[in-house]
Amino acid sequence: MNVLAQTLSPYLEFTRIGFVNILAFRLRYWTGIITYLINVTVYYFIWKAVYGPAAQAFGSAGTIAGYDLAQMITYVSVGWIIRSFYWNTIDQEMSYEVLEGKIAMALIKPLSVQWMWFSRALGESVFRLGMLTLPTAVVVVLLFPVRLPASAVHFALFVPAVLGSFFLMGAINFMIGTCAIQLKSILALIRAKYWLIELLSGLLIPIAFFPAPIRAVMAWLPFAHIASTPLQIYLGKLSPAAAAVALATQWAWVAALLWLAGRWWTFSVKRITIHGG
Repeated sequence: MNVLAQTLSPYLEFTRIGFVNILAFRLRYWTGIITYLINVTVYYFIWKAVYGPAAQAFGSAGTIAGYDLAQMITYVSVGWIIRSFYWNTIDQEMSYEVLEGKIAMALIKPLSVQWMWFSRALGESVFRLGMLTLPTAVVVVLLFPVRLPASAVHFALFVPAVLGSFFLMGAINFMIGTCAIQLKSILALIRAKYWLIELLSGLLIPIAFFPAPIRAVMAWLPFAHIASTPLQIYLGKLSPAAAAVALATQWAWVAALLWLAGRWWTFSVKRITIHGG
């Protein structure tokens, strides 16, 4: 236990630092509540318009691709709420440190750079959980007809699925951030990643709305496990057994992407050049 505690201690300190650093920017999280509320409100009126009289043409009882209006409102609302937790900016921060040469300080530490960044991001996410995610959830639930989880079992599976979303997002961002070592400027790459993940994760549009060939391709990619998998579990679109399989698949992707991120860092750091003196 002493060895484990000594190993984890530095990373817990980075988690604390991430929490404390973000504490200095509390105002942007109060404005973040307003921003997320605006997003949910816009989508609420869009989907309410879509599920008007024309919705009957798409299916019985006013459902489209298996979602009725109440489920869609819940999907959108919960999707943006959990996004406030799992989203992080590891790639942007890594890019700044590479450009400014500050990455050298991380390299001389006898620690895993990958897990150092994850620890900092986790500290920020823990802060957002209290300052952004929960307040946003309270406001959204009070204003919109958001349904409760399908069952206690589904909610118990939903929680680790959201945590898996954090690690998937972190692994992808770490790989994008590592690209800064070779590309220097990755602003365009970050922007492309942002919109691709928003779309392919199922946050903007449920994956069930995509054509069957595209859904077949997306089923082999990890992006759907960032938003779609937790949301389908929450809504009860998956049985407990199917949800457990989806959760296992999600965490298998987490392990694979963390491994790939580590290998990509090891390969890239050998080619880093830092000027200064």
